Amino acid sequence: MIPLRPSAKAARIALAVVPAIMLTLAVPFANRVEPRIAGVPFLLAWITFWVAITPLFLFTIYRLEGRR
Repeated sequence: MIPLRPSAKAARIALAVVPAIMLTLAVPFANRVEPRIAGVPFLLAWITFWVAITPLFLFTIYRLEGRR
């Protein structure tokens, strides 16, 4: 097992936390009907966007880990 640098570990943790924060703690700030994006309320577009890009964050974490 290859030991990870502290900065790499911190980067992985930060990348893992961002989608969780944006899907839970930021929702009250995004809770509005207007503007509509593609005909849906802003909150629904916000949640859909973050659910759609969460795998990109997880893939980036996977790539940062490298081979173990």
